Amino acid sequence: MEKEDILRQIGSISRALDSIANIEFKDLKLNRGQYLYLVRIFERPGIISDQLAILLNIDRTTTSRGVRKIEQAGLVFKKDDEVNKKIKHLFVTEAGEKLAKEIEKENTYSNELMIKGLSKTEQAELGRYLSIIEKNANENWSFVKNGGKREY
Repeated sequence: MEKEDILRQIGSISRALDSIANIEFKDLKLNRGQYLYLVRIFERPGIISDQLAILLNIDRTTTSRGVRKIEQAGLVFKKDDEVNKKIKHLFVTEAGEKLAKEIEKENTYSNELMIKGLSKTEQAELGRYLSIIEKNANENWSFVKNGGKREY
């Protein structure tokens, strides 16, 4: 298999799952990609916007916009840091928690469907490979985001 084919396959899988999620989560009144913000805030109560941006590999402006929208929808709220009032910690509301749990159920279901037919050993092996790819992607994202220029 060609190296570029691997990235195409990963991209295809990602787009398919993202499209499914966006269609299914529309009923939950979540717009495109907002479920990502909600679930990560649910998983990490008190996270700040900058940490969320890094976690999702999304720029800070886009993250702020996404958080603002789910805050306006009443799914998350901000709380001032006790030491530095400029820092705002993010938490889910009761409604946000309910939606996040529903989204996590979909994630578990999709995970099970995607690995169907793989043995436990193959699943573990795939997980190890994907961790390496994810680490490499994150390092490159950080490098480029901070002004680095990759040499092809």
